Amino acid sequence: MHTVEKIGGTSMSRFEELLDNIFIGPRQGAALYQRVFVVSAYSGMTNLLLEHKKTGEPGVYQRFADAHNEEAWREALEDVRARMLAKNAELFAGTPELAVADQFIGSRIDDARDCMDSLQKLCTYGHFQLTENLMKVREMLASLGEAHSAFNSVLALRQRDINARLVDLSGWQMETPLPFEEMIRANFAGIDLSRELVIATGYAHCSEGLMNTFDRGYSEITFAQIAAATGAREAIIHKEFHLSSADPNLVGADKVVTIGRTNYDVADQLSNLGMEAIHPRAARTLRRAGIELRIKNAFEPQHAGTLISQDYCSARPCVEIVAGRKDVIGIAVFDQEMLGDPDHDIEISKQLKQLKLYVINKDSDANSITYYVSGSRKLINRAAKLVEERFPAAEVTMHNVAIVSAIGSNLKVKGILARTATALAEAGISIQALHQSIRQVEMQCVVNEEDYAAAIAALHRALIEPENHGDVIAAA
Repeated sequence: MHTVEKIGGTSMSRFEELLDNIFIGPRQGAALYQRVFVVSAYSGMTNLLLEHKKTGEPGVYQRFADAHNEEAWREALEDVRARMLAKNAELFAGTPELAVADQFIGSRIDDARDCMDSLQKLCTYGHFQLTENLMKVREMLASLGEAHSAFNSVLALRQRDINARLVDLSGWQMETPLPFEEMIRANFAGIDLSRELVIATGYAHCSEGLMNTFDRGYSEITFAQIAAATGAREAIIHKEFHLSSADPNLVGADKVVTIGRTNYDVADQLSNLGMEAIHPRAARTLRRAGIELRIKNAFEPQHAGTLISQDYCSARPCVEIVAGRKDVIGIAVFDQEMLGDPDHDIEISKQLKQLKLYVINKDSDANSITYYVSGSRKLINRAAKLVEERFPAAEVTMHNVAIVSAIGSNLKVKGILARTATALAEAGISIQALHQSIRQVEMQCVVNEEDYAAAIAALHRALIEPENHGDVIAAA
């Protein structure tokens, strides 16, 4: 029985440490095998290939899509080549593997450049539109990052006499793309996991087009599908931190505890707040396959980490995590005609979806609805304007707020509302709205944006620090 394990880009950039902590460590002989690793591109590479995830600074793809300066994307692609070759030199300096690594990624980049050149020339003819092919270009460029790190990982492991095998799911030069699940099965058919350590690319080329749906969240989708398709004993995600009771930067590293066990419902609540333990669609795949997920700190290999399962429920009601987000706008819509009429909610929800604004939560009373959304201010302003145009009698206001949540697998804690309200009041924080569902998994408090950090600390101090959690392991 094998495990399928995912390693993110930040961890991959500390590769020598990964060799000591995860890939090899104290393992010898047969203990090295029965593992599949799904790897992301080295930290920063996908930003250079596409665009910077946080700042939006254009990379190769964005410069190619804008097409204002044809030389701009070529220069950006050469910058990527230089960065990738520098990474190779860092890993394989003075060894025969360096030339092999350089030849592999150089060939891929040359192919990508030639393809983009040809496409650009083709689209000078009126019958061919660049916009119709941009998503394919985006996927091709994204795949370069994962292919680079996966190929290098196999080289480094073979250099240490480990029988490593590359499973390149990028579909490079593949004539016809396969459906996603079939692509995974076809590439893993015939592999003897008891004798081969598999390194797979986080990007998988398929007929559905992963980036159409998941954009840059594709690697966890690939990871989950590999685990399900191969019948893994356990799925493991290696991060640079433990899944803890709160952000240690906000409440203090000496006060947080590492969560020992929880369930997929809790993971979904974290995803909703933008603090993904795992992408919700990936979690759904694992849940359906009956596979447990473990979140581990890549650089503390002896720590058991957090085990996430479908059926787990804390034996004693308690708050496990205090989390939240502060990049939230409350779009409040007041209209006297709303009473008893669902059209407002239906129409507004459609508009928010069309603008690709993420709705974290919403609340309503007889004649008003407030949507708590995340997205660019430009699109949020656009949404407000569309609501006013659709419902001329409505009054639309916007509020900068933060959401702070108490989350747990069994949140039926007596007096939790009173304790929450008291803790925030004693910290001088006003509650703007309060949400608790009947499923008793999460309680959300909406507060002013400037109160976010203080609210996290206050709730952690009141709801978690006094407790002796039976299923929570104290942080070392």
